[in-house]
Amino acid sequence: MIQSIRRKTPTVKIGNILLGSSHPIVIQSMTNTPTADVDKTLSQVFELIESGSQLVRLTVNDDDSAKAIPEIVKSLRKKGIETPIIGDFHFNGHILLNQYPQCAESLDKYRINPGNIGKGQTHDNNFENFIKVAIKHNKPVRIGVNWGSLDQELLAELMSQSSERTEADNKNVIIEAMIKSALQSAQYAEKIGLRKDQIVLSVKMSLLQDMVNVYSRLAKECDYALHLGLTEAGGDIEGLISSSAALAILLHQGIGDTIRISLTPEPGAKRSLEVEACKTLLQSMGLQH
Repeated sequence: MIQSIRRKTPTVKIGNILLGSSHPIVIQSMTNTPTADVDKTLSQVFELIESGSQLVRLTVNDDDSAKAIPEIVKSLRKKGIETPIIGDFHFNGHILLNQYPQCAESLDKYRINPGNIGKGQTHDNNFENFIKVAIKHNKPVRIGVNWGSLDQELLAELMSQSSERTEADNKNVIIEAMIKSALQSAQYAEKIGLRKDQIVLSVKMSLLQDMVNVYSRLAKECDYALHLGLTEAGGDIEGLISSSAALAILLHQGIGDTIRISLTPEPGAKRSLEVEACKTLLQSMGLQH
């Protein structure tokens, strides 16, 4: 396969991993255990790392999971495992990070979805509090926009600008809203004080062509590092193929700095299947280092 030129981005330092256009594509994965169950979570983290995951994301959604993060990270570091651990926050990340500073310090990166942290001034305040914690602890942040939890105020504003639309027009408005949400959030984060080289963006859709469209358009409008992934891909062969096809198209265009193939494994199947899928995809494209 003819290699395309990578889209230029800043280099984002995530623990001991460098992410961006000057570096190889980074493979990441996510646990599906209750994070508060330290033993189960550690077991799955080990599995993902051993299979080749370079970044591992954990859900941090309540007090117990926030309390567990320092113990999990400490256990990994004691074993000499330096793989960066990412905290996945929803709704209450600004609260948990402030209430549990050890959690904030232990994590190597945070993920926030600007579509589920409130509305209006409450949204802005929550986002600002979240970003200020990242700045305080010198942590990078992924601003992850998801079509299923898109900022409804922003979407309504864009929808109201045209009363007569086809279904295709509606899809374009959704894509426009996702890009606008990601870029406005990133620019606001920079205004608060987060550096451009501490920001990663994602705009996840559930259909292959939509994902290709939204990332292609976003890539033209900014130079932030990009995380690629198809949301709600499922666990069967269809999900694997849809994710792989979408990622391959974008990677061939030089778009994308880190990837995850999100799969729902069959009962008893290994979680590491998603990592193996990423490795196989990159190897088939001549991109695996």
